[in-house]
Amino acid sequence: MSAPSPRRWAALALIALAQFIVIMDTSITGVALPRIQQDLGFSQENLSWVFNAYVVAFGGLLLLGGRLSDLFGARRLFGAGWIVLLAGSLLAGIAPEVWVELTGRAVQGVGAALIAPSALTLLMTLFGHDPKELTKALALYGAAAPAGGTAGVFLGGVITEYLSWPWVFYINVPIAVVALLATGPLMPAAPAGRGSIDVLGTLTVTLGLGTAVYAVVRAPEAGWGSAQTWIALAVAVALLAAFVAVQARRQEPLMRLSIFRTPGLAAANLTQLLLGGAWIPMWFFLNLYLQQVLGYSAFPSGAALLPMTVLIMLGMIVLAPRAIERFGPRTTTVAGLLLLTAGMAWLSLISPDGSFAADVLPASLVAALGMSLAFIPSLGTAISSARPEEGGLASGIVNTSYQVGSALGLAAMTAVAAANGSGRLGDLPALTEGFSSAFVGAAAIALVGAVVAAATLRTRTGAPADQVTASRG
Repeated sequence: MSAPSPRRWAALALIALAQFIVIMDTSITGVALPRIQQDLGFSQENLSWVFNAYVVAFGGLLLLGGRLSDLFGARRLFGAGWIVLLAGSLLAGIAPEVWVELTGRAVQGVGAALIAPSALTLLMTLFGHDPKELTKALALYGAAAPAGGTAGVFLGGVITEYLSWPWVFYINVPIAVVALLATGPLMPAAPAGRGSIDVLGTLTVTLGLGTAVYAVVRAPEAGWGSAQTWIALAVAVALLAAFVAVQARRQEPLMRLSIFRTPGLAAANLTQLLLGGAWIPMWFFLNLYLQQVLGYSAFPSGAALLPMTVLIMLGMIVLAPRAIERFGPRTTTVAGLLLLTAGMAWLSLISPDGSFAADVLPASLVAALGMSLAFIPSLGTAISSARPEEGGLASGIVNTSYQVGSALGLAAMTAVAAANGSGRLGDLPALTEGFSSAFVGAAAIALVGAVVAAATLRTRTGAPADQVTASRG
């Protein structure tokens, strides 16, 4: 094994920044949504596509991003991803109408799909030599994701209040330029691999995921029993089945199906999927509750969730590694998901004449603590399971699991909220009932995640880094 890079900690800062930004871009639009809706003419039901356009492209192309990282080198894909993200951010910022906005968000998602798996592969390359260093690196990397998601809410509030909503996209431009300048000096080079790109697999999985989300989002308006809804769902199932069939027959598939026979990988990825499906609807509807029911403007709405960001970062960096070392990954993951369930069940008790101190703060802190405990051990288990030469693929799979869970969870909870009154703007009791029902649904997803993790995760006691070392030994 080659000597560790003397610049590895500076490189880790850039890797953590990358993860922070690609996840921040899922949430930074949250506070700005009412302004975007007003200026561009989104309907209440379709407003979630400002989020979903990004996440579907992100989640649908992550497997391709991981494959390209293995074929062309993680450093090269990391840089290319920043260029695409920059272009998408400019397009989303200048958008004069709905379709341009959604196109820009989708392009942003493509860039994120190149950045995320290559960033995790670079981390493993830089820190795989030392289990203790790898544990620290994974904790910092892991903290960047949910911290980015929650911090995006705060930053979105500041930007929307004091600048204008296009700047929630323009903020990526200077960051992308700095990242591009730093990639060459900091990141290790990797030789290009051999193989081909599975274009058919990429198309079927991306279109299948996108169609599934579209069907669920449109269902409240079209009707769950309508032919339109069931045709869309049938098309989604057919496309995803075609993807699996293509992968089974290809000599060089986008995703080697046998990888899921690796102990722990399938269970950890399912846990990540359910974790994303519970967490993202929470912040989405919490933002709407703060603004549309409690009457917060953009900046106070973002600032109201800052305590969550601080707690998540402390939980990821300080509490989660200690809990994993003492209790093991499975117990820590289950405990985190149960806390997340409790936090969101508490949030479901919101009232039309509620307050931040009573209805939001304590419940959101419980949920944040649960997220911080569940995320790190399930992530560590997922990425430690693959062979070293499939590091990009494993990174793509776990990121896909989380993002697909996020998109489908938000789509489903948007449907639940709409069916219970969230579309009746100005009617505070109806809005509150709709948002409360979404929190109940998200709590149910987290509870299912806890049950699944308890039943399926089979990892020995120890830090994720120890598992990585064992798998690479």
